[in-house]
Amino acid sequence: MAHKCFISFKTEDISYKEEIQNDLDIDIVDKSLNEAIDSEDEDYIMRKIREDYLSDSTVTIHLIGSYSAENSLFEDQTYIKRELQASLYNGKNNTKNGILGVVLPSMYKSIYKGKYTCSSCGDSHNYVSVNDDTVVKEFSYNYYIPKDSGCCWTEDNRYCVLVKWDDFKDDPNTYIDKAFDKRSSLISSKTKVRP
Repeated sequence: MAHKCFISFKTEDISYKEEIQNDLDIDIVDKSLNEAIDSEDEDYIMRKIREDYLSDSTVTIHLIGSYSAENSLFEDQTYIKRELQASLYNGKNNTKNGILGVVLPSMYKSIYKGKYTCSSCGDSHNYVSVNDDTVVKEFSYNYYIPKDSGCCWTEDNRYCVLVKWDDFKDDPNTYIDKAFDKRSSLISSKTKVRP
């Protein structure tokens, strides 16, 4: 089944967006913004994005590159933050999207830090650095949703889905389906639009 997907990205990563649109064998209806909205009014631009591109989309593919962090000193994150907020909003004329974070190669070493032995359970866990230094809060909060117990997060504890670009390219429909399925999961009720 084709999902209606919106791609959230920084301008510096447009080549990855274009590869998704033009080169990958993906079963989607592309709802992405391909041309800038001709206005200086930020509220108008975001309203147009919500109404014309996000209102009937079901999955937001968020490209996570070197310019996507909350703590970026030189980047204005207004648009990707608002796009994710609109994607997480569930209300009149807008249903919540599944969120698929695609980690671009420039961020592999910053996000995927290897394994560590847990001091609580003694098991080995993957160390995935999803925080203000790697992504915006709208993604990090909904990836590591606060939980009551347990030493690590499982797929059931996360709303956002995370995948490396190379893995996404090999099997994009599987990851888009995973993000879509999160919309009806129990964790969906614990998301925050503006963390």
